[in-house]
Amino acid sequence: MGLVLSAALADGHPVQQRRGAPGAVLPRARLFRPKGGEQVTLEIDRIYCGDCLDLLRDIEPGTVDMVLTDPPYSSGGMFRGDRMRKPSEKYIGSKIPYLEFEGDNRDQRAFYLWCREWMPLARRAMAPSAPFAIFTDWRQLPTITDAIQVSGLVWLGVFVWDKTNSARPQKGRYCAQCEYVVWGANGVFKPAAEVYPAGLFRQSVFVEERLHMTSKPIALLEHLLQICKPGGLVLDPFIGSGSTAVACKRTGRHYIGMEIVPGNIPIIKERIANVPAPLFSFEEATQ
Repeated sequence: MGLVLSAALADGHPVQQRRGAPGAVLPRARLFRPKGGEQVTLEIDRIYCGDCLDLLRDIEPGTVDMVLTDPPYSSGGMFRGDRMRKPSEKYIGSKIPYLEFEGDNRDQRAFYLWCREWMPLARRAMAPSAPFAIFTDWRQLPTITDAIQVSGLVWLGVFVWDKTNSARPQKGRYCAQCEYVVWGANGVFKPAAEVYPAGLFRQSVFVEERLHMTSKPIALLEHLLQICKPGGLVLDPFIGSGSTAVACKRTGRHYIGMEIVPGNIPIIKERIANVPAPLFSFEEATQ
């Protein structure tokens, strides 16, 4: 039984219907996942608080039109002692009051095995040919390209985010000013929109207020969403402060988000309720 999006509105919000039950509208879901051991189907345009390894099993198979996500990189340090520090100490300095996030202290082997747990579950939720896009840095780039292929996805390329001069300079070394998006598809990729997005995006990490220590610019996420079909359903199992949901709402797409840190839920709820006007056009962002 598949999930379809209805053009009908309830109090100005999109509603969800199921095939086989014409006109049957599901009620608006509460923010948190229902308690108990019963099997549930996650609703669209919702954020669920919990571990994606549990929540991904509750998405109806074959219904997601794109996965766009930014999991913990687990790469903040060359040695075990470095990786075991809090994320705020590894990445930005402990005095900045961002919420800490989980799952960033795995070594490379454990990180690969963890990806092998959640990626097949995400793939199970994806429609045939749907795109899959995941952020990473230079340390975990080889691991991610392996993990998505072993999970049954087809690897199609690497997208580059150039953070410009906002990246920290390093004496005697090339500046690590780029992060990457490894992307692929659930089987043979079939373009769902008549777009020609650039494979390089230049923008400072400080272009807007940051509500999460590793958040990505909204315009960057909007650029990446161009390959998702208009009005499609986007899954983000590691939604952090909700940037993917904001980008989806601003581009007319639906979303299912998952976040393991409860403190981020009120932040996400407020951001979605107050989606701002677009920062600038795609053309301006890629010049």
